[in-house]
Amino acid sequence: MSVALIFSGQGAQKVGMGRSLFENSAAARRLYEEADRTLGWPLTRLCFEGPDAELTQTKVCQPALFTQGMALLEVLRERGRLGDVGLAAGLSLGEITALTAAGVFDFSTGLRVVAERGRLMQEACERSRGGMAAIIGRTRGEVAALCGEFDVEAANFNAPGQIIISGEAAKVLAAVEGARARGWKKVVPLNVAGAYHSRLMEPARAAFAEFLEGVPFKPPAFAVFTNTTGRPVSSPEEIRGALVRQVVSPVLWEDCMRGMAAAGASEFWELGPGGVLAGLARRTEPGWAVRSASEFAEAGAL
Repeated sequence: MSVALIFSGQGAQKVGMGRSLFENSAAARRLYEEADRTLGWPLTRLCFEGPDAELTQTKVCQPALFTQGMALLEVLRERGRLGDVGLAAGLSLGEITALTAAGVFDFSTGLRVVAERGRLMQEACERSRGGMAAIIGRTRGEVAALCGEFDVEAANFNAPGQIIISGEAAKVLAAVEGARARGWKKVVPLNVAGAYHSRLMEPARAAFAEFLEGVPFKPPAFAVFTNTTGRPVSSPEEIRGALVRQVVSPVLWEDCMRGMAAAGASEFWELGPGGVLAGLARRTEPGWAVRSASEFAEAGAL
């Protein structure tokens, strides 16, 4: 058996996340305390108590989800449950969690990387008027044609028939109306802060590339699949380049999942809140074995 770890992306966060890990695992507690020291602001309090409006800010929720994913990993390590892990991937920011789990960064370095990414992406959102929308039940080709017509971009290929588009808010709304005029019934504008994984994130991409030049990378201890291609990345320079491109590139999550299955993953363990990735996995291949853990009791059941 080969277990693939999958780590949550932005949007999965919720107030109270990780509290049981902090209260029941000494190793998880140490990570949360280290996170507060590294960041210089009370991540732990915002995770456990909110308010929701502050936790959902890009610059907060990204390090919050990273820390919870790593805390869940520590609980599994304490229980000796990581022996079968051979692959990993993460949705958007979760890719940094996956890389840290594979030893590319230590916890403090990975946290600084994800915190800077979140800060830069929030700044890019505040400088532009971006939007996103979900399109359900259409093919990649159909969505590509829509994007070309309305000058927007496909941002996420989450599962068969679940694609997210991104771009200037007015153009995204025009694309939504254009899709509805085509008779597409499931087209939903999303309540998000900006146009993630689109050209509007270019200022964040450029600044993030500069930041990563000063960050040490190690080869991963096991295969980590990148959102940019759906294939594994191994060398430090390859990983660095993928993280930079990912800020403005579509997230090929379906491709990552299929790639890990083809590489021998017999079971997927989702580490993070909400069970979102498990739902996407079942939509992609109903026969895949997928389990989710968000809090201490669930981690103990893996």
